[in-house]
Amino acid sequence: MNGASREALAAAREALDALTDNTSVDAAKLAEELASVTALLDREVSLRRVLTDPAQPGEAKAELAGRLLSGQVGGETADLVSGTVRARWSRSRDLVDGLEELASTADLTAAQKSGSLDDVEDELFRFGRIVDSSPGLRSALTDRSATKAAKAELLRSLLGGRANPVTERLVVRLVTAPRGRSLEAGLDSLSKLAAARRDRMVAVVTSAVPLTDRQKQRLGAVLATVYGRQMHLNLDVDPEVLGGISVRVGDELIDGTIAERLEEATRRMAG
Repeated sequence: MNGASREALAAAREALDALTDNTSVDAAKLAEELASVTALLDREVSLRRVLTDPAQPGEAKAELAGRLLSGQVGGETADLVSGTVRARWSRSRDLVDGLEELASTADLTAAQKSGSLDDVEDELFRFGRIVDSSPGLRSALTDRSATKAAKAELLRSLLGGRANPVTERLVVRLVTAPRGRSLEAGLDSLSKLAAARRDRMVAVVTSAVPLTDRQKQRLGAVLATVYGRQMHLNLDVDPEVLGGISVRVGDELIDGTIAERLEEATRRMAG
């Protein structure tokens, strides 16, 4: 997003945080209702264009949203959506993207309030690794000919009772309504949102053997010093790295594995 949409989303995030800071607000219910509004506006192109029409007064768009949602969702959700459409958006699709992010953030807030945010972060990461290593599963989850109900049932059979309910809801929504994203991109986006709940960055750490608790603490402290923010470590074990560790933070790769050093030596010899 850029320009007006970026400012509108920032304001919507602040409104969501203020709303969910209230202990009486059911963040999980709010997430479900925001997801339903997202689905509505994703289907109804003409409606979302009206709600983002820069020629229309913001108050008029907010009143329209309020009337449409009255009796369909709770008052908190209706007020949040009305405030969101009152702002100016550069593109109509940005509004839908923003509401989708708010829905995911509300679910992650529910996990944070219950003390299970770390579990959700780890489960999202592990699910991504499972998909990477299972072409058949990935094919089934991204098959355009399969119904949403069939995909949701498959995911519930895989995650039901084994993963946090928030993880299950987030993954089911992503798979059944990808909205043009790849499964990998969607999971990465969810991981970043989860990390942002505590103002943390995500470091994907690959090592030949599992790291000890002391090694994880030391690595986390070093990365926090380097990047100036608390770091959440997603840990992956890959015997093929031979030794050392590889750390990826966003697009930056810090590779200290023996395999990488051997490849570098080979390249120099060949040169």
